[in-house]
Amino acid sequence: MIASLNRLICGLLFMIAGTLHFTSPHSYVKIMPAYLPWPLALVYCSGAAEMGLGALLWFPRTARLAGWGLIALLVAVFPANLNMALHPGISPSIAPALLWIRLPVQALLIKWVHGFTQNRIGDLPSPAE
Repeated sequence: MIASLNRLICGLLFMIAGTLHFTSPHSYVKIMPAYLPWPLALVYCSGAAEMGLGALLWFPRTARLAGWGLIALLVAVFPANLNMALHPGISPSIAPALLWIRLPVQALLIKWVHGFTQNRIGDLPSPAE
């Protein structure tokens, strides 16, 4: 039960974060490193991935795949978060210290999501599912 609630909360957080990529794409485009092509397309793709993988996390049959996908996504968006920390003027409303704190928080998110990649007895679907 706790594991299921944990998956639901995590999935919901990623779904909300993904939705923000569509409701406020400019906020994400401006933190993209200049060397990445098609920043708006990447923002939409990463938002769709967050929403889809967050939803897949809700189901025991797809949680493991979703966990690995979210880990890959968190690694993929790290350059944007690092760019934001290195150039605090991009987001002047956020304290520079918070931009740097965000980087290790990403590692904590990876650790949290990694837990969903492990098969656990209570999370395994029954043969009837």
